[in-house]
Amino acid sequence: MNLSMVLLQAAPQAPAQGGGMMMWVMLLLVFGVMWLFMIRPQRKQQKELEKFRNELKKGDKVVTVGGIYGTVVDIQDRTVLIKVDGETKLRVDKNSLVKDFTVTQQQ
Repeated sequence: MNLSMVLLQAAPQAPAQGGGMMMWVMLLLVFGVMWLFMIRPQRKQQKELEKFRNELKKGDKVVTVGGIYGTVVDIQDRTVLIKVDGETKLRVDKNSLVKDFTVTQQQ
């Protein structure tokens, strides 16, 4: 086998006619699957977390991003005062509250 035959066989083939349309269909399909399995559930989770933070009330048991468990004592516009142990209280930002663990304990 000579060198010219090897180079001709290794040369890229010309794309088939209409291949560009198939590429766009596959791209749209990939984006659709990503939206369905990644973006949509994340938006739903963010809405639930926002609803949880807006519906906080005194006596709710919460967990902060840092893993501190406490009970809500006072609520202001952007901050929440939580009682952690005995008379120890912490003022935290509402955005640092991630979970209501009273719901998971009852199930």
